[in-house]
Amino acid sequence: MKVKDLFVLVGIICIVLMMIVPVPIPLLDFLLIINISIALMVILVAMNTKEALQFSIFPSLLLITTLFRLALNVSTTRNILSHAEAGDVVRTFGSFVAAGNIVVGFVVFLILVLVQFIVITKGSERVAEVAARFTLDAMPGKQMSIDADLNAGMINEVQARERRQKIEREADFYGAMDGASKFVKGDAIAGIIILVINLIGGFIIGMSMKGMGFSEALQTFSILTIGDGLVSQIPALLISTAAGIIVTRASSEGNLGHDVTKQLTAQPKLLYIVAGTLVVLGVFTPIHWFTTFPIAGLLSYAAYRMQKNLEREAIKEEQLVEEQQIEEVRSPESVISLLQVDPIEFEFGYGLIPLADTQQGGDLLDRIILIRRQCALELGVVVPVIRIRDNIQLRPNEYIIKIKGNTVARGELLLNHYLAMSPGIDDDSISGIETTEPAFGLPAIWIDEMNKERAELSGYTVVDPPSVVATHLTEIIKKHAHELLGRQETKALIDNVRETYPALVDDLIPSVLNVGDVQKVLAKLLREKISVRDLVTILETLADYGTYTKDPEILTEYVRQALSRQITQQYTSIGDSLKVITVGPSVEKKIAESVQQSDQGSYLALDPSSSQIIHHRVTEQVTKLIQSGQQPVILTSPTIRMYVRQLLERTLQDIPVLSYSELEPSVEIQSMGVVNL
Repeated sequence: MKVKDLFVLVGIICIVLMMIVPVPIPLLDFLLIINISIALMVILVAMNTKEALQFSIFPSLLLITTLFRLALNVSTTRNILSHAEAGDVVRTFGSFVAAGNIVVGFVVFLILVLVQFIVITKGSERVAEVAARFTLDAMPGKQMSIDADLNAGMINEVQARERRQKIEREADFYGAMDGASKFVKGDAIAGIIILVINLIGGFIIGMSMKGMGFSEALQTFSILTIGDGLVSQIPALLISTAAGIIVTRASSEGNLGHDVTKQLTAQPKLLYIVAGTLVVLGVFTPIHWFTTFPIAGLLSYAAYRMQKNLEREAIKEEQLVEEQQIEEVRSPESVISLLQVDPIEFEFGYGLIPLADTQQGGDLLDRIILIRRQCALELGVVVPVIRIRDNIQLRPNEYIIKIKGNTVARGELLLNHYLAMSPGIDDDSISGIETTEPAFGLPAIWIDEMNKERAELSGYTVVDPPSVVATHLTEIIKKHAHELLGRQETKALIDNVRETYPALVDDLIPSVLNVGDVQKVLAKLLREKISVRDLVTILETLADYGTYTKDPEILTEYVRQALSRQITQQYTSIGDSLKVITVGPSVEKKIAESVQQSDQGSYLALDPSSSQIIHHRVTEQVTKLIQSGQQPVILTSPTIRMYVRQLLERTLQDIPVLSYSELEPSVEIQSMGVVNL
């Protein structure tokens, strides 16, 4: 056995012997000083630990120190009752605290006992109990988290084992602290009982056995009792405080002193408020100003110094970040970040910087937030974050919109002008710069502020530049929404449905279809500007028909039929009829006969001459309907709808193609033209 282990064993045996064998008064003084030193050491160690497990021996140490303190109480009580003396340490504490007034000494002692028993000990006991319970309840979740990190490869087996051991040690520690705190509570009660025994027993023994008078016995044993109580209760108070610090200590990067100074000085402005309050107290209350003003001045000076220190630290952090960024650029790995392609980018020339600069009144960022909300409501998808940046390679008033790094649209703005679109009858008195409205390609003119009111009175649609950009960006997002919806975005939408409809998602994915199959169907719907917000109905339909076919074209047709009410309301108003261009029987027959089957699914193999004739006939009917001010809609039978869409997709992409099964029976259909061969 090592010497230090033997020393601890001998020490515990000596503590037990102290309760039986009388201890000489000089040795007792020495042991009392050791008891105070141990208490000071324990509280200093507790304050300098970063987490509770760094002082894991504390529950056992708490029991040993409590036993040592009780043994000292027994020894001092024996000497007080036997010899009316307990050494210089006890008498000095009693005389110093009582200061010639026994009542004051008793009051001070009782206050210390009550503070330890009611405040410190009671609070430490409750915190230890709650911490032990919460630690045990959280163990399964922490174990699962460790297993998940291990399976994901984020940690190795050794690290996982260390984390599991730490969790077990935490549970054992707080459980032990919960039990050890009962010793502190019992020690406080024992101190009160020993006080009563020393006072009453010593008073009786002094008068009956030692021949002391009433006042002499009261004076002698009161001083000794107060001194004995203080000598034992002050170390007990220190160790109880250490127990409270340990059980309330959260894991951090520094010790208690570091955390207290760092967190209390993180808000120097609050010290100014405290200083101002003290000044008000000194001026408007009977409290003298020479009491509050110095403290207020000291707090103000401290706040000023802390604020300067925080500013210097912020500058140092900025410089450190800049240096790290420079090092990252110089490192070979920095090239990897260049491979990232933003889903949506909005770039503009330097003349349009006021659009995005909030200090110059630009509200483009706020408008983009509204655009994302609008697209979520209308399309049912979450639009990715739109990257906004200036581009010196563009003309000053030019902007471009990119989808996945490729330019899909561009436009030009005049910031101090308004875009005016004619109602059909031009007003010659309104002059401006001719241009084209970027979102819909309509002819328009840029007018200045002086002509704005006149244009509005003449029926022109007048729009400011930020609204022009917002409208253009919204239409581009709607047009390319199917490109922005990938597997990851689809999974996020499905996970959102899973929260309220877990049975539906579990039944569909992955047993019937995978995420990629669902993504293809959603993309085809978005490509034809059909909202996928009613994702529950879409998934229900896919779950019903996904067991029969995996062809995304056919599944999309089933979903469109399930969304018939939504599609009908999208192209008709309540009480209005739907004006359509009907695909004639000859065209339907020709398309049906041209459908070919392959291993990858069916496709349309129409001869070029027939395809050209159909395109020409459809274009004629669409032009007539547009000239009459109507929205063109092509209506066909359900079996060939997707093939008609494939045929017209390149030239007439914005013309919706519907089938009879996608319209509600209650809607009135008016055929405005028929397409025949």
